[in-house]
This record gives sequence, structure tokens and C-alpha cells, in this order.
Amino acid sequence: MRFSAGLITDILISLDDKYLYFGNWLHGDLRQYDITDTKNPKLVGQVFVGGSITKDGSVKVIEDSELSEQPDPCYVKGTRVEGGPQMLQLSLDGKRLYFTTSLYSVWDNQFYPSLSKKGSVLLQVDVDTVNGGLRLNPDFCVDFGEEPDGPALAHEVRYPGGDCSSDIWL
Repeated sequence: MRFSAGLITDILISLDDKYLYFGNWLHGDLRQYDITDTKNPKLVGQVFVGGSITKDGSVKVIEDSELSEQPDPCYVKGTRVEGGPQMLQLSLDGKRLYFTTSLYSVWDNQFYPSLSKKGSVLLQVDVDTVNGGLRLNPDFCVDFGEEPDGPALAHEVRYPGGDCSSDIWL
């Protein structure tokens, strides 16, 4: 398989307008850009969580100016992360970013056949709101593969009362 573009499935801006986040579902990375200088956004945080370009995957990266090597597969609490980050939710204080890994079942089946069999996950990334930076929380994983009626593909989660992208807060 040969492709050059990722697939950004969700994008949001922090409540203080300092950071822009996006989930690159196909490649499997979550990015944080400092956008205080809107003409010169600066990448300040990036984590790989699943995706199609992992070292043990079927896609071989031939050239990528941003990567020195293909990322390792991601495991959280013993669960291999299938799919990639999408449908982002950022806490009001900007310090916790949550995301699920299933996009749409038809696309999940095409790009990540194991995802439908194993189920998606909900993960948390800890955010450095001062200097920028992202760190996957190794202790937070909601595994939808363990649902009573079989693996589920969670697409989106919402904070009760809203997150930084909501218009209404309680």
C-alpha cells in the first residue's frame, strides 16, 4: 500500500486559544500545535497511539521528513491499541485530552480489520499546558472489547456539562 497523506478526523482548539489539537487516524498520531503566533504554528507535542504505520504493520514508510523510524505498536494496560486517535474531547482546564479509536465500522474494517474483532478503546493523554507536550496516560484505558455483548466500536464520548469545544457549560 502506498499513500502520502494522513487522515485528520477531528480537530479542536483549547479554551485559551493557545493550542490546536488534531487526531491523525490513519497514521495513528495525535498532535499539539502552539498557535499563539497564528502565522507560524509550532508542533510542540505528538504521540503515536496505534495507526497504520507501526513497525509491525503492513505499511512500510519509505520517506517521511518528520519520522526517523516507524513508531512501535502502542499498548495501554496490556491492550494493544487498534485504530487511531479521533473524536477528541479536551477538559476545560486543558490538561486531559480523551479520544476513541474507531472512526466508522466500514472504514475500521478496511484499514484496521482487527479493530472490529477486538473493539475500540478510550484513552487519555496528559497535556502540558505551559510548555506544550503530550504524554499518553499508561493507567487509563477503557477497553470496549470487553463489553458483555461482544466487542464494541466506540466512536465518540462527551463530558457531561461540556468540554472546551462546547458552547454550553453547567
